[in-house]
Amino acid sequence: MFDALPSLPVHMTAIEISQPGGPDVLVPTQRPVPSPKADEVLIRIHAAGVNGPDVFQRKGQYAPPPGASDIPGLEIAGEVVAVGAAVHRFKPGDLVCALVTGGGYAEYAVANHNVTMKLPAGLGMIEAAAMPETLMTVWLNMIQRGKLRTGESVLIHGGASGIGTTATMIAKAMGASKIITTVGSEAHREASLRLGADHSIDYLEEDFVAIVDEFTGGKGVDVILDIIAGDYVARNFQAAAVNGRIVQVSVLKGPAKELDLFPLMAKRLTLVGSTLRSRTYEEKAAIIAELEAQVWPLIEAGQFKPQVCRAFTLENARGAHELIDSGVHFGKIVLTTSAHLGA
Repeated sequence: MFDALPSLPVHMTAIEISQPGGPDVLVPTQRPVPSPKADEVLIRIHAAGVNGPDVFQRKGQYAPPPGASDIPGLEIAGEVVAVGAAVHRFKPGDLVCALVTGGGYAEYAVANHNVTMKLPAGLGMIEAAAMPETLMTVWLNMIQRGKLRTGESVLIHGGASGIGTTATMIAKAMGASKIITTVGSEAHREASLRLGADHSIDYLEEDFVAIVDEFTGGKGVDVILDIIAGDYVARNFQAAAVNGRIVQVSVLKGPAKELDLFPLMAKRLTLVGSTLRSRTYEEKAAIIAELEAQVWPLIEAGQFKPQVCRAFTLENARGAHELIDSGVHFGKIVLTTSAHLGA
């Protein structure tokens, strides 16, 4: 049994992946509205974030974990409309954002109460939907695993992405001494600098290893946050400082190539990687506790705000994926539902 607002519908619009492929395989369909388990809340979604893992899932390269919904979408914002019997922190009517293991591209989704967060004051639904997966990924990898500290330097690959823009703002808030990003156009370079980067490198025109060496006076950077992989792995070894930490978040260019491990040993580097989706609810809750203590006050003070490039309607998830595939966006892409439009 669960406590719920009256008049919940039986069915909802959701986006399913008809087969592995391009954006055209994202198809609106009708699904039953899920019921929350004892430790879950049911959220009427106003907005859902679009992320790299959704693209990998669409292509058939990133299967949902056991028990997760086959509907894509890992982060949502909306209104709690039902709570399970064991949930005491939330009630119907609460405005929240949440990290989910799937099911975000829909009008309703269930979320474990441990990964559900009340909205910080002053944050709208579209901005909130751009936050849980990306912010938790950056905090886990750059702060917890990469151990970025005040006064250290950081190189952020993919500086125009949701991960990159979030990492830039967090690094700035944490007092990084030098924030360097790599981007793919002059427009993105200028936008990254406005966001807080101290130096931004157009990777299509410049060698980031040479630029990092020059900008740091030959020292290299203390932390590298990488979503690219491929030939970047070996080049990251060259760009890192002695005792540097390299954190692999994604592998957009595929496996490492022509990898010489001697620089890893000679510089005493640490190379780590992780994914967020498969972690336990308890592990995710520990990340959220740190975010609520250290980042929520920044949001409420106006010092941190998720960067949203564009919002698409849920039914036009195909258009959202065409944009993320193009690589021309700066910041996050978000889907909005009829609830956000007041329907």
